[in-house]
Amino acid sequence: MIICQWQAARPDLDCSPMEVVGRLSRASRLLERAIKEHFSVHGVESWEFDVLATLLRSGPPHVLTAGELSTAAMVSSAALTNRIDRLVDKGLVDRTVDPAHRRRVLISLTDRGLSLVNTLVEQHVANERRLLDDLNTADRDQLIVLLRRLLVSLGDTGPDAAPADEG
Repeated sequence: MIICQWQAARPDLDCSPMEVVGRLSRASRLLERAIKEHFSVHGVESWEFDVLATLLRSGPPHVLTAGELSTAAMVSSAALTNRIDRLVDKGLVDRTVDPAHRRRVLISLTDRGLSLVNTLVEQHVANERRLLDDLNTADRDQLIVLLRRLLVSLGDTGPDAAPADEG
């Protein structure tokens, strides 16, 4: 309807990009809201899950330097410091000085944090699967390729933006 209105108001413009960008924006907002609601049921913020999940996927012993965690979680060091403070207060992560390099800070999952994130990641994946239920495997695979191409064209350099090695 909006595109039809634009076509009537400005027939000289090709407004088709608005359909793509508008739908991507709406989908992003709806997905973020559904994910936030899912985590809130468990008393967790999305950013808390992101930090805990980053530590979990780093593999045992689930320890990263603050710099590694900042890079892997794609947040600034200032934002990470605040987040770590809050997660330490909740007993979900520990912060220690690296004995080998006293200027380096190590962030690790506590037993409580490990237990929580292991539970949450299973439920999170199930929630995301539910959110994408209307897309079959081929649709999802095609969407992954198209979104990756869009992200790269927009200058995204995140770890999932680059094309997968298909060799």
